[in-house]
Amino acid sequence: MSDLTFTTTEADRLPAAEREALLQDPGFGDHFTDHMVSIIWTRDAGWHDAQVLPYGPIQMDPASSVLHYGQEIFEGLKAYRAADGSIVTFRPEENARRLNESAERIALPQLPVDLFVEAVNRLVAIDADWVPAGADQSLYLRPFMIADESFLGVRAAQRARFMVIASPAGPYFTGGVKPVSIWLSQDYARAGNGGTGAAKCGGNYAASLLPQNVAAENGCQQVLFTDANSPDVIDELGGMNLFLVRDDKTLLTPALNGNILPGITRKSLIQLAKDRGYAVEERSVTVTEWREGVADGSITEAFACGTAAVITPIGQLKSPDFTIDFGDRSPGEFTLSLREELTGMQYGTREDRHGWLTQVPVAGAAA
Repeated sequence: MSDLTFTTTEADRLPAAEREALLQDPGFGDHFTDHMVSIIWTRDAGWHDAQVLPYGPIQMDPASSVLHYGQEIFEGLKAYRAADGSIVTFRPEENARRLNESAERIALPQLPVDLFVEAVNRLVAIDADWVPAGADQSLYLRPFMIADESFLGVRAAQRARFMVIASPAGPYFTGGVKPVSIWLSQDYARAGNGGTGAAKCGGNYAASLLPQNVAAENGCQQVLFTDANSPDVIDELGGMNLFLVRDDKTLLTPALNGNILPGITRKSLIQLAKDRGYAVEERSVTVTEWREGVADGSITEAFACGTAAVITPIGQLKSPDFTIDFGDRSPGEFTLSLREELTGMQYGTREDRHGWLTQVPVAGAAA
C-alpha cells in the first residue's frame, strides 16, 4: 500500500437488477462501473489528492495540454471472478512498469508501482459487484494519465492526472474463438524508428484507425503493420502482438525494437511456451518468411495476443497481391491449448505456478 491517503465519495449506484441485466451480455467497453479513481500530480507537490469518486464527466479547461499536444498514455488489464468466487488481477505490476516506460517517452511523471496497484484494487473493491462471472467475462480496467495543465506552448506539462475507470467485458471478438482475417497495411505505418511505437499512447492507435477501416473494407478484422523503413519486416497488429508457430516446436515473434508495444500477454505466453519446451525466437520476422513457411508447411499456426482479446487465432493474411491462408488448420491445436492454459490461470481453474495473480482485498478496501 502506498502512503497516500485516499478519500472515497460513494456513488448513487446503478440498481442491482439493471446491473445484473447488463452483465448478462456486457459487450466490450460499452458500460462503466459506478466509480472511478483520480490522483493529481504537479511538479511542485508530486502525487496528491487521491480520490475514489462517482464515475462521470471530468471538468477540463479548453487549454488543457492533452487536447493540443497529445500528452497522454493508458493501460489495459482485467479483474477476473475466480472459480472460488474471489477477485484477482493479472500481473498488475507489469502494467504499472509499462505505464512508467510510456510516461518517460511522453514526458509525463512516474507513478509509483504500489500506488498504481492500490488505485486499481480500490476501484475493483468498491465496484466488486460489477465483476461478472460468465464464461470469457471480466472487468476491463483502463488506467490512464493525461497532461491537464492549461497553457499553449510546446513543452512538457507541469500538471497531470492519473485515473482508472472500469468496464464489464465479454469477448473482444464476438462469436467465440474463431480465426480472424488480417489485412497487410502497405500504405500506412503505425510507428517509426525513434518514435512512440513502444509507448502505449493514443497517437499510436489513432494512426491505426484509417488502416483499420481499409482492413474492414477488405473483409478483415485487424490490420498488420510492417516496419516503416523495411516493408517486409513485421511489427505488430493494430492493437495486438503477433506469433507464428513452426512445426519444430518453435515460436516466432517480432523482437521488441522500439516500434512494438511490449505486451504483457506476449511476455506471459513466451514463458508458457518455454515451460512446454518450445524454443522462442524473438527476432526480425518477415511477411516473406510467413508466406513461404505456410507454403512449405513449416509454419503451422499464427495467432495474435493482447489483454482485450487474450489469444486470437489468425486464419488469413490478405493483401492486394496475395493471401496467406491456413484453411481448416486454423485455429491450431497449440494456439487453443495455450489460450486455455493462460485463461485457466486467470480464472483460477489452473495452477498459478508463476505467481502472476494478485488477489483484490475486497473487504474494507474502499475505506
